[in-house]
Amino acid sequence: MKVLFVFGPNLGALGTRDPSMYGDRTLETVMADVVDAAKTRGWEAGWRQSDHEGDLIGWLLGARGEGVDAVAINPGALAHYSFALRDAVETAGVPVVEVHMSNVHAREEFRRRSVIADVCRGSIVGFGERGYHLALEAIAWITD
Repeated sequence: MKVLFVFGPNLGALGTRDPSMYGDRTLETVMADVVDAAKTRGWEAGWRQSDHEGDLIGWLLGARGEGVDAVAINPGALAHYSFALRDAVETAGVPVVEVHMSNVHAREEFRRRSVIADVCRGSIVGFGERGYHLALEAIAWITD
């Protein structure tokens, strides 16, 4: 099983961006733990982050061709308005799980709607960095 984690705008600032909400660990540190957790399953996990919408779209559309079996995506604010990203999730050809570290339903009104949610296999919100580990669990369940 090969899993790709895709991260959108501002997620490269983990560790410094509002640590009270997102924690004080960097994305690199968080993902090192997730990659290790995937290895214990015998899986390969990789990750990419960009502040540019087109990069995320390209990674989603290219995932299947790279042998990726499933994607976990934290698109950041793009989840709330990017119909281009929604189309890429829908077209990816592999299951996609949406992850948000914060509980977006308990935040500002504009964050409560995800335009990609209906084309994802499911969403995980509000569990901080543990959400990425939960994404591995969800992927195991939906690909079994």
